[in-house]
Amino acid sequence: MRISIQVPDDIGQELRERWEDLPRHVLEVLLADAYRHGLMTAGQVREILELPTRMDVDAFLKKAGAYLDYTLEDLDEDVRTLRELRAG
Repeated sequence: MRISIQVPDDIGQELRERWEDLPRHVLEVLLADAYRHGLMTAGQVREILELPTRMDVDAFLKKAGAYLDYTLEDLDEDVRTLRELRAG
């Protein structure tokens, strides 16, 4: 899908001066917000931005202030799994 936006030329020029690759910046802002609102997974963000690793996705999301959705329940499950692995 292709999405386009229109802004006055003078504003567009100011934005381009701030962000050289304006379309990429707009895409990154959109994806970070979609992730933040639970509309997109980290895997989808990785695919669209063509990021090579999950760590790159994590770094991108952290920089964008869209922190990973890691709940206390996730931590408890990870601790249980670690204990099972160490015991087995």
